[in-house]
Amino acid sequence: MQLLLNQTSPYARAARVTALEAGFGARLTLVWSDPWNDDPTLLTANPGNKVPALITDEGLALSETLLICVHLHQLGGGSPLAAERLQLAGLGQGLIDAAFGTVIARKHGGAAQDDSVLGARRLAAIDRLLARLAETSTLDAQDLDFSHYLVAVGLDYLSFRLPEIDWSAHGRLVAFHQRLTARPSFSATTFQ
Repeated sequence: MQLLLNQTSPYARAARVTALEAGFGARLTLVWSDPWNDDPTLLTANPGNKVPALITDEGLALSETLLICVHLHQLGGGSPLAAERLQLAGLGQGLIDAAFGTVIARKHGGAAQDDSVLGARRLAAIDRLLARLAETSTLDAQDLDFSHYLVAVGLDYLSFRLPEIDWSAHGRLVAFHQRLTARPSFSATTFQ
């Protein structure tokens, strides 16, 4: 299998952590790609020009983080996906989306983008998602899966790219984040 990714994409990191946790580290070839420069390898795998993209052993190209994570979860023999886990995955994906959207808007339009209607919506979504996640009992599960990894990557991405968003008042999230980022899969995939 090949995983097309870059070092700073929270989406790619979530897929890579899921692959490592599912036991595919040795079978996974990392293909470093730059979605901002029309990387031909990435465009062939994903015409949408986004990372991650997973090329299966059969040669199929999968795109979209959640689909890649579900595929790796199932391929790795993960347990059936209960609605609570899918809900958690959606919250984690939503946190990544809102944070990434904020970062990209600032990159291309400056900090004033936060004052726009869309910027304010993204920042409000981050606050609501943090509050909801802090109440979610599924975080405490000992049997982890990609839904947990998405949340932890989202929290780590906030700390990496949006450190002014202080989520330290959410003690459960802080403890959860510390527990997951201590795992080897997170140590091996730190943002750079």
